[in-house]
Parts: sequence; structure tokens; C-alpha cells
Amino acid sequence: MNHFEHSRRQFIQTCGGGAAALYLGGCATSGPVVSDQPRTAEDFAIEGVNRARWPELADVAIGRMRRVRADYGDIRLIESRVQRVVARDRRIDDLSDSIDAGYGIRVLLHGAWGFAAGSVFSADGIRETTDHAIKVAKASATLMQKGVRLANEPVHRASVVTPFTIDPFTVPLDEKCALLIDTSERLHERKGIAQSRGFLWAQRDLKYFASTEGSAIDFNLLATGGGFGATAVGDDGFESRHFQLPYLRMGYEQVEAADFAGQAPFVADQAVEKLLAKTPAPGQYDLVLDPEHLALTIHETCGHPSELDRALGYEANFAGTSFLTPDKLGRLRYGSEHVSLVADNTQARGLASTGFDDDGVACQRWPIVDQGKFAGYSTSREVATRIGEPRSRGSCRADSWASVPIVRIANVGLEPGGKTLEGLIADVRNGILIGGMGSFSIDQRRYNFQFGGDCFWEIKNGRRGAMLKNVIYQGITPQFWAACDGVADRDHRRQYGFITCGKGQPMQSGWMTHAASHARFRDASVIHAGVGGAI
Repeated sequence: MNHFEHSRRQFIQTCGGGAAALYLGGCATSGPVVSDQPRTAEDFAIEGVNRARWPELADVAIGRMRRVRADYGDIRLIESRVQRVVARDRRIDDLSDSIDAGYGIRVLLHGAWGFAAGSVFSADGIRETTDHAIKVAKASATLMQKGVRLANEPVHRASVVTPFTIDPFTVPLDEKCALLIDTSERLHERKGIAQSRGFLWAQRDLKYFASTEGSAIDFNLLATGGGFGATAVGDDGFESRHFQLPYLRMGYEQVEAADFAGQAPFVADQAVEKLLAKTPAPGQYDLVLDPEHLALTIHETCGHPSELDRALGYEANFAGTSFLTPDKLGRLRYGSEHVSLVADNTQARGLASTGFDDDGVACQRWPIVDQGKFAGYSTSREVATRIGEPRSRGSCRADSWASVPIVRIANVGLEPGGKTLEGLIADVRNGILIGGMGSFSIDQRRYNFQFGGDCFWEIKNGRRGAMLKNVIYQGITPQFWAACDGVADRDHRRQYGFITCGKGQPMQSGWMTHAASHARFRDASVIHAGVGGAI
């Protein structure tokens, strides 16, 4: 690992002259670019690990697995670069830029998995790690009662590149720091603002995947994100408001388009306004939820329960099970006819839109809920066969070279309807408009829940009114989605991604994006108690 951290003093010394950056090129199309043309050595011209040798090193592992007649095997060689700049109260609070490289090797032998990871990029290092994975598989096979059987997948030879316009790693650090400090200054111009914070984040993953079946896939994946917030303090306490730049697969162009400095006064004003806002009385309200808020709702009440490994009980001793058990597939009424939740790992800019997953399966689009009826799961090659499906949905991913690939939530989104935001509000007599993400709590089956938000407004007789605060609503997943009686059109649709979705033992942080337009839910139960949570 090549890792360096900048203290505030080092930041002052170094940022004046900019920062060394790595340029890897890009393109300006809207979706992930998948090509069957191999990349040349020049495409790997970056200081560090010699990635031009990765196919050769992968062949060493594949040959060794074939010699022991493995049922299946694969190798993922990965180099990741992550940069994060954090500002707090008119100063740079933290700055980090790290490069991490290694490889993970899986072997399926006698129906049992073996996995090992290493970071020595040599033929000897690969051989040693492969042999260790084979030993683990042999040991595991002695304990297997039912062997693993993988769903079929065609052989793929391809190259995947995330489209972008501006490479975030070529943007000077002093420019990024200046943006965050200027945003912070503008937040503090508003009387009553006591604290501010902001950050910018970027990650590039260069990966080479090869399998004993003959697949060979090269990846150049990029993602960016960021945001800022302000906290206002008054005589009766404090309130915060946030602006979220979504985590998406695109370049620094989304930072430039977001206009942090221009949004800052708006965020500061609303933080102060929340101080004076009233708390609504507990009771039944119609809710209109914005896309950012719905991203978390979809994630927790649809994304996690529709992971097939979870539904089969694989996570029962850690993160729970699922109310969407296989016997309900195609039978359960999950929501109203207005609710169609679609998994789409091909959508432009989605974090799970990687061309192929870590099983070497091509990314796809499929229904999770079709007009209110439960219709499908996110699967891997291993678990797809457990419910008789002939092919994986391509939703098996690991968070690093040192992690075992597991089933992860897809890019699950709520399909647009035909309403406008104004139309949704116009049909509400007594309700609340909720924006952004807040605290949440949900049971182990993803059935009973309660959610907060970042901002709230009263709706009275079809009109949006004064700001509210301390709004928490609770519900039961199928009943909540059954109460959805309207979704806004595609013009209102937005994407919001997550990079901290915890799952697995040891814990992994998954990436996925959820898209939605505003939606209306009737007769929801609003309470006062705040409950914290983590994705």
C-alpha cells in the first residue's frame, strides 16, 4: 500500500503548489462503456503496480486451479485509489489520498469454496496464494452437506470504462480545498450558523478479472461524491440542514455542476428556519417523500430484503433475515399498483453499474416489484440455483481485493408515474413533505420500520406551508407501499448512491444507487421519538 496523509500544517505547505495527480483518460458518453477490445500496456501507465502483467499473473492462478480440476475458479487483481478532502468551520480538517493494491482468488473444489488474498505481485506470490485457496476449499469440502452448484454464464472477454468528462484526480487539491472553504465561509455568513462541514470524495478502481471458464474482463471504474451541511444554534437547541452531492459513477463534472457556493445560503437559511419550526402533533398524515429520502426507504425496505442470500438465511446470525422469503416470490402483494421497483445494474451513473459483477456475470435489469407484486431477487451464481433460476442476476460484488464476493443490493429504483410534485401536494388535506435522509430503525426482517428525514414542510389543503422539525414516521413495509397512490413523472427522478452499505462477516461496505421521483403515501403514522441507525 502506498498511503499518505496531510495534516493541516502539511496542507498549508503543499496545497499552494497543487498536488500530483494520475491521469487515466475518459470519455463523455452517458453509460458504462463495454468493449471487447483489450487494452494495451499504455492504458496502465501509472506509477505503482505493473498492471500490464496482470493477465500473465492471472494465467498463473488459472493454470494452477485447472491442474487440480477445480469445479470453478477466478482471480481479481485490483488497484484502488481513494481521495477525500474534508472541511470544517472555515478550515481544512482532513485530507487523505491512498493507493491500495492486491488480489483475491476463489476456488470451487468438490462443491466447496476456498478463498485467499495476497499483495505480492509475482508469479511466486500468485502460486502461493492460489495453493492456499485450494487448501481452504479441500478443508471446507470435508464439512459440506450440500455442494455449491453455480448457475451457467457465457464466457466474457471485455473492457469496461466509467464515462466521465473531468478526471477528479487531475483537479488540483488547492482548488478542491478552496471550494470547500468558500462554501463554509458562505454558510457562516448567515447569522445563527455555529458549525459547518463539507467534503469531496473520489475513487478509481482498476481491476482485472479472469476465470477458469475463460472469461477475462478489464475494468477502469470511477466514482465521485460529496456534500456539505450547516448547524444553527438557538436558545432552544440546534438544527442542521444538508446538501448531498450523490455518490455516482461520473467525474468531477458533477461537483462543478452542483454549485456548492450558490447552494450554501439556501442550506444555511433552512438550518436557521428549522430552529423556529414547530413539531407536528402525533397522528396520521399523508406523506410526500422526495427522491433523496426515498433512496434510503427503498434501500432498507426493498433492497436488503430482496437479496436472495439474506432471504435464504445466510445473514441470519448477523444482519438478519427477510420477510421476502422464496415462497412469496410471484405471490406476495408488496405494494399498490403504482409501485414498480426495478433493479437496473445497467443504468447510467449507478454505482452497481460495473458492466460485470465479481462472478463475471453481465450486469442486467430486472423487476423486484412489478405493479405491486413481488417479482424478483438480487442473486449470485451460487444462490440463483437454490430457487431454480438458470442464470444469476449479476449482483455479486466484493468491496476490495481482500474480500469474498457476496450478494449485494442492485441499483433498485422506483419507476416514475404520471404526476407532478405540485399534483401530489394538491391532493393532500393534512400531510407532510419530507426531504433528505435522517435517522432510521428497522427490524431484522426489514418489516417494521421508522424513518426520519433532513427537512420537513407542512401540507395543508393542497398547499405547502411552514417548515416542521422532529418528524419520524413508522410503518410496516407491505402496508406502507400499499398506501402509495401516486408517483411523480420522470422529470422529477433523481439518483442517490450509498458507499457504506454494511453486510457480511467480516463486514463489507457495498455500493449501489437508488433512483426515484417524488411519491405520495396515505395515512402514515407520525411520531416524535428519534432513532439512530446506519446503512
